[in-house]
Amino acid sequence: MTEQRYLADRFQEHRTHLKAVAYRMLGSLSEAEDAVQEAWLRLARSDDGAIDNLGGWLTTVVGRVCLDMLRSRRSRRETPLETRLPDPVVTDPAADPEHAALIADSVGLALLVVLESLTPAERLAFVLHDLFGLPFDEIAPIVDRTPAATRKLASRARGRVRASAPKPDPDRAAQRRAVDAFLSAAREGDFAALVSILDPDVVLRGDTGALPDVVVLRGRDAVAGQLETFHRMAAIAITRPALVNGTEGQLNFVDGELFSIMSFSVVDGRITEIDILSDAERLSTLDLTNLD
Repeated sequence: MTEQRYLADRFQEHRTHLKAVAYRMLGSLSEAEDAVQEAWLRLARSDDGAIDNLGGWLTTVVGRVCLDMLRSRRSRRETPLETRLPDPVVTDPAADPEHAALIADSVGLALLVVLESLTPAERLAFVLHDLFGLPFDEIAPIVDRTPAATRKLASRARGRVRASAPKPDPDRAAQRRAVDAFLSAAREGDFAALVSILDPDVVLRGDTGALPDVVVLRGRDAVAGQLETFHRMAAIAITRPALVNGTEGQLNFVDGELFSIMSFSVVDGRITEIDILSDAERLSTLDLTNLD
């Protein structure tokens, strides 16, 4: 076996983990793949004999690459939270290992949306420490801060996450009951039933790709006010239940084509967040082969 092949095989052992890190950092599957590829290129150019802990070294490299990508977004005055929803990871209960790793630890769309609102340094500190357990003294050089300052970055991010992304009900059966109740209310055009399943502070985000910003509706009255739209969609769509980032959701097909993906966050039996991706261009790039 050549040295390059041996190095490639060692890198491949870490690829799934690296993509999971990059996805949480970027909220984009294609950009996560780009970050992982860049880590491979840097490894191929390095003296691997001087690397004691390859997994840690690669995680640090991916963190740096993602940090640069996030800062580049900011420099272009892009605000991901306002311009697009994060890419969803759609699976069935028997997900393959790579998809399972991407959505482990309940990394739902609601959490990713909150992460999009953090500064790049806050996001990196939170993701690497809270989600992957890296110590602050290893994260600090990446963000060019002291370990104490890095700890504060993660603490601020953690506070934002706890305030804005409540943990969904872990019981998937309870999640599905709430989603089914929503769908039933939509099909029947039943306003009272719809209101009963929505949390008073429910948030709906819709990304069609046709507008410069994600459409955001806040509050039960505003979301329930879309009943006619939900009813029209229910009348023409064929739906398929699916897990979207580990929580209950559904795929909507119109005339045999994927029209939208819906993700639901359910807390204490009520729907707290609904995310709808109906951007045809982005939908066409998603890998749904694991559902076959």
